Amino acid sequence: MFYGLSKFLKNILPKQLFYRGLLIVATPIIILQITISIVFFDSLWIKNNKGMTRALVNEIKTFVDAYKNDINNKEYIITLFRDHLQFDIKFKPNKILPEKKSERWFSPIDRSLRRELKSKSFNFWFDTTSYKKLIELKIEYKNGYFQFFIPRERLTNSSVRLFALWITLPAVLIVTIAIIFLKNQTRPIIKLAEASERFGRGEQIEEFRPSGALEIRKAGYEFDRMRKRIIRHLNQRSEMLSGISHDLRTPLTRIKLQLALIKDENISKKLSDNVDEMEKMLNEYLQFSRSSFSDKTEKFDISDLVNKTIENFEKNNIQCQILEKVMFNGRKNLIQRCFNNLIDNSLKYAKKVKITHEKNKNNLIFFIEDDGQGIPAEEYENVFKPFYKIDKGRGDAKSSVGLGLSIASDIIKSHGGYIELGKSEMGGLKVKISLPT
Repeated sequence: MFYGLSKFLKNILPKQLFYRGLLIVATPIIILQITISIVFFDSLWIKNNKGMTRALVNEIKTFVDAYKNDINNKEYIITLFRDHLQFDIKFKPNKILPEKKSERWFSPIDRSLRRELKSKSFNFWFDTTSYKKLIELKIEYKNGYFQFFIPRERLTNSSVRLFALWITLPAVLIVTIAIIFLKNQTRPIIKLAEASERFGRGEQIEEFRPSGALEIRKAGYEFDRMRKRIIRHLNQRSEMLSGISHDLRTPLTRIKLQLALIKDENISKKLSDNVDEMEKMLNEYLQFSRSSFSDKTEKFDISDLVNKTIENFEKNNIQCQILEKVMFNGRKNLIQRCFNNLIDNSLKYAKKVKITHEKNKNNLIFFIEDDGQGIPAEEYENVFKPFYKIDKGRGDAKSSVGLGLSIASDIIKSHGGYIELGKSEMGGLKVKISLPT
């Protein structure tokens, strides 16, 4: 039961820190305002309104009784009530009361006035909305009725609006100040999250300057230190691999020269093939290690990039169905290399290749399918491992070192996306690439 309630509350509560903080600040203020308002209206305004209405109705009752009992001074009584009680009174003989309007049950003034008039057994009609400062009241008397125009202030206290103003303005001011402070406190967290996301995708970011509260600054400083350590480690790795590459090229070149002196062509050819494969493997591994940090992020048309990549193969067996002018923010050369590796891999083992494209709210999705022999489902994860080959003989025949899919996967993941393998409707392999927009 409590788990279900907790899950329900998590679903309806805001997800962002700013709105959660605002909710924490605003909720007590709103509850306090509602409580004060209810107490005020119940204990002060409504009771005060009832007392003023009861006094007014008693004065009207006094006037009616005096008018009924005094035969000679009726006009004097009207003048007396007008001068001292601000009643504008007229007697309308031979007229009947208008039809009663629909009751305004939500109006405390109407409810109190109706209740007090009924308690005095009056047959009445009143209107509290037609005039801004007056209330019109009609009381049936003999063959006609009395028409009263009474100041509204006799029924309600004007301090209510002033109270409502003073109780609302501080609440609005406090919430506004809270919004400003919460914005300033959450902005450093947002900047830290954005910097982490960009760095996680392999983008080069400028010097990060932590700001905000002490805890947020500490997290920012630790992130910046971690970023510098990772960059230093990557630079050291690249320099080390460059040195290894340079050192290995020299003995490989000497081996090639010595192979040229061997008279047995079969032995010479076999050794030369092995040396060529070693050299290619070395170059591929060096490119693989540098793939995530070699380019700068830019905005480009990924549809145009895919079309140009297809044109480089100069083959008619590639079918392309993608949208025109699809902009993407990433490292252009790496994305081109990813598609080049995947298309080249498909062309090695298939006759036909089809490339399609979908776009939804958050992702760009590309599908590369072929009619080749495909890959067994149990090997889907293994083929993304560096230098892994399903069929050693097949890999050697095609001059592969087993890094094509590894590099493609590394590039897509460095852009915050993912790559999946599946069974194609064409009978071969289906590669699904998803990139965040």
